[in-house]
Amino acid sequence: MQDLITRLLIELGENPAREGLVRTPRRVETALNFLTSGYRADIDEVLNGALFNVDYSEMVIVRDIDFYSLCEHHLLPFFGKCHVAYIPNGRVIGLSKIPRLVDIFARRLQLQERMTNQIAETITAQINPLGVAVVCEGTHLCMSMRGVEKQNSYTITSAMFGAFRDQTRTRMEFLELLKHRSPGVGQAISATTPAGASCLDE
Repeated sequence: MQDLITRLLIELGENPAREGLVRTPRRVETALNFLTSGYRADIDEVLNGALFNVDYSEMVIVRDIDFYSLCEHHLLPFFGKCHVAYIPNGRVIGLSKIPRLVDIFARRLQLQERMTNQIAETITAQINPLGVAVVCEGTHLCMSMRGVEKQNSYTITSAMFGAFRDQTRTRMEFLELLKHRSPGVGQAISATTPAGASCLDE
């Protein structure tokens, strides 16, 4: 990979032997291996020991998960927030594993639309919940730095499965909870039924 990066620098009109670029091929190799580490991650291994049988069937939301990814069309970054909700059907996922799951799919060459679906599909396959909802909000540098050069635009994608797709009330509760912001409120929310008024922070 370092040889390829050296050749790329030459093709761009640079001198890879100059002081500032001597170690660039090694740095870029290290960075790219990290940014695409999701290809080498084992989902079952990451979630192993963090799937629990629990008698709980209300909505669970992990909100404002930061993600950083690379657009597969231009290899430029896109980044933003991911919000994940599911309604358990006798099993739950350890809260810290949901951001790990987001990272696995973000650290690949991606499309935001595909990444959103992959997160939802994986949760569905792992715990067979009553419903899963994933919303991602991303800023794409391929739109900001080049092309249309619209610096303030961002993209929202969603995947709604099960109860979130079939039941308008459940979907609206999730979307309303995403709007909720209070000082000091944690990012993991356990919500009551759609008619309830309370939410518990963890």
